[in-house]
Amino acid sequence: MKPIAQTQPGLPLRLGLPKGSLQEQCFALFDHAGWRITVSSRSYRPIVNDPALDLRLLRAQEMSRYVENGFLDAGITGKDWIAENGSDVHVIGDLPFSRATSAPARWVLVVPEDSPIRSVKDLAGRRIATEAVGLTRQYLERHGVDALVEFSWGATEVKVPDMVDAIVDITETGSSLRANKLRIVDTLMESYPQLIANRTAWADAQKREKLENLILLLRAALNARDKVGLKMNLPESALPGLLSALPALRNPTVSPLANGGWIAVETILDESVVREIVPRLKALGAEGIIEYPLNKVVY
Repeated sequence: MKPIAQTQPGLPLRLGLPKGSLQEQCFALFDHAGWRITVSSRSYRPIVNDPALDLRLLRAQEMSRYVENGFLDAGITGKDWIAENGSDVHVIGDLPFSRATSAPARWVLVVPEDSPIRSVKDLAGRRIATEAVGLTRQYLERHGVDALVEFSWGATEVKVPDMVDAIVDITETGSSLRANKLRIVDTLMESYPQLIANRTAWADAQKREKLENLILLLRAALNARDKVGLKMNLPESALPGLLSALPALRNPTVSPLANGGWIAVETILDESVVREIVPRLKALGAEGIIEYPLNKVVY
């Protein structure tokens, strides 16, 4: 029997953050969004500069269960672990941050490079090791394949081929799998971190407003990632040439300067193109070019 939901009306909001591989990136995202989080090495209750938040650190694998059962009002965890636990929670939205890239993590079926297994159908009667037992069994059931699935406590990659025939593991870039001479047969699921809420907490007006504001600012911090602001002064007559030559400066803000014939131009663009654009801006007559970092961009 599931525990009775413990969520209480009103604020503070009890929010779970992922402990482990995503913790550093999660804290950095909150920092850019305006929340300063500190935690000691042995504490599971971080301190934050917001009295309306009561934070807890939990492993992403178990977060959705505690949110569903009301011990937390909300939490950040992977879409994969929500599915693995079969949790009934309200998904507020994706937060695509990760350890290595902005691409989703993937749960993949993996075999040694020289394995005869070429598709899921070849797994019949085989042994598979994985941390995501539920996801793997659901995948096999969808394909009508009967195989033995066993839980792996870690170091899953080293178990093939001596201990198991295949593994289901999570990857972002696939580089570790290739380094271990493993081959991806199929992708079971793609997963981003998600902000989720207990359904009772989501129905509470104060908590819902807090969560809506939270995801707005966290997404704004994500939007600002890898982007910078650029502003400059420019002869007004050079503006058409600037816009036609530099498509990266679409829809800039243009303001007249006190000394007639000159304008101020300001825009946001990908940081990766700045080193190419700034010399061209100078050649087109721009002066006082300033590049500055961004914390949040709200679309």
